[in-house]
Amino acid sequence: MPEVKSMFREVLPKQGQLSVEDVPTMVLCKPKLLPLKSVTLEKLEKMQQEAQEIIRQQELALKEQQQPERTE
Repeated sequence: MPEVKSMFREVLPKQGQLSVEDVPTMVLCKPKLLPLKSVTLEKLEKMQQEAQEIIRQQELALKEQQQPERTE
């Protein structure tokens, strides 16, 4: 592979300290899309809806049992 000659020559000091400054630069990346609701919140809402549905079914069953008793 041919060597590329740079217009800058590397110079290392023979005495003293060598310091290197690392300047942080901005790195652009794809935006991350966050869900509006967390998975845990969705699970809790689903559990709550299921519990409400069970309560409704129990209430309907209780009403159906009470209605025939009143007609007798």
